Amino acid sequence: MISCLHKWLKRGKIEVLKASEGKGYLFYGKEEVVVALGHKALGTTLPEQKSAVKKTAAIIADLVEAGAELVITHSNAPQVGMIHTAMNEFGKVHSDYTAVPMSVCSAMSQGYIGYDIQNAIRAELLRRGIFKPVSTIITQVTVDPYDDAFHEPVKVIGRVLTEEEAELEEQKGNYVTKVEGGYRRIVAAPKPQDVVEIDAIRTLSDAGQIVIACGGGGIPVLEQQASLNGASAVIEKDLVSGKLAELLDAEELLILTSVEKVSLNYQSDKEEKIEKMDVETAKKYMQENQFGASTMLPKVEAAVSFVEKKAGRKAVITSIDRAKEGFLGKTGTVIE
Repeated sequence: MISCLHKWLKRGKIEVLKASEGKGYLFYGKEEVVVALGHKALGTTLPEQKSAVKKTAAIIADLVEAGAELVITHSNAPQVGMIHTAMNEFGKVHSDYTAVPMSVCSAMSQGYIGYDIQNAIRAELLRRGIFKPVSTIITQVTVDPYDDAFHEPVKVIGRVLTEEEAELEEQKGNYVTKVEGGYRRIVAAPKPQDVVEIDAIRTLSDAGQIVIACGGGGIPVLEQQASLNGASAVIEKDLVSGKLAELLDAEELLILTSVEKVSLNYQSDKEEKIEKMDVETAKKYMQENQFGASTMLPKVEAAVSFVEKKAGRKAVITSIDRAKEGFLGKTGTVIE
């Protein structure tokens, strides 16, 4: 209790209410929650994104009214691919422009997605009579240059390439994979090591602001002496969300996706929804390959990594439409 009070006091999130009987005081501390938004929260095209973020902003405002102090992460899978394709096509037409690296494309996606999200949230809060600043931080995330992922790239990006274009990519040192209709470029998905802008994120969050950070998993960078150099990679958004929640010492990690609860034997006759599981049970299910490698697995992995590092932490995985109920413990899969 004392440690919680100390943390809440440090964050300026204590409200002291006099007890009705006059026998003392009640301490009410708002809960810091890292919310990970998936693709459904953003859409794909610019018009879709404008529409989607309005609905997402209402969901975020519901969480604020329910007592959550929020730090928000988000995906960028379709958006960063569009930027990468557009910049490369531009470079083909204008020979004096060089190809744009993935790290720069990631930074661009953080900027324009964050811009839409923060403006939508600000407007929704003001409509409800809530004044709460919303900020987006362009966030870099360090990765290990010796991560095995660099030798086994799996993340598909960009448009479909012809065989000739694929050969040119390989000559540049990039990886490609054969897909229906041609080839596509693939990049590494290394594990996040640290969040470079963590002090700025913490300062804004402690000041009571809503912070949007680590968009698309963050900009992957390699530490080389005093420099941070962009890596040709994409970091899994859910894993970064778990790392961010850990570094902020948040009380909860809320991962919002397209299903209300995590399932065993997903989409089979034996499908079984999970209400709650502890860390050991979650690890057992992961070893049994119960979760899709590119869908539910990184979410469960992020939840486990966050929860197991400190007692009292909680992670919830649920659908974006049930976010408030998930935060209040009324639905979703709880890992603690």
